[in-house]
Amino acid sequence: MDKLAILIPAYNESQTIVKVVNDVLKVTENIPGSVVYVYDNNSKDNTAELAASAGAVVRHEYAQGKGAVIRRMFREIDAEAYIMIDADDTYPVQAIPDMYRKVVDKKVDMVVGDRLSSTYFEENIRPFHNTGNCS
Repeated sequence: MDKLAILIPAYNESQTIVKVVNDVLKVTENIPGSVVYVYDNNSKDNTAELAASAGAVVRHEYAQGKGAVIRRMFREIDAEAYIMIDADDTYPVQAIPDMYRKVVDKKVDMVVGDRLSSTYFEENIRPFHNTGNCS
């Protein structure tokens, strides 16, 4: 059983996956028993290979869709704590140790991150991507 499983669903994320994996590995290096899992969901690019070369454990979900990936991740991975982030580098990974500590030390059931109150809207330049994130 892992102490902390970082779960990263990914679909065609070759532009950002190496940075995300490297960043997560760096911030979790002082959390023994941490494992970074990238679940590739039929990417047409080299997301899986890049994630593996960066140090992630790569697994695959062949049924298309994020819901299928999430179901598989939680079925397959046994851990004391889980953190799930997107592979597109839109989450502040430096918050991971603090989130983990809240679960372990304070015995809370769930901690939910918030990328929307940061500079997310200014940094995200993909067309229409911010539309669904408006409050």
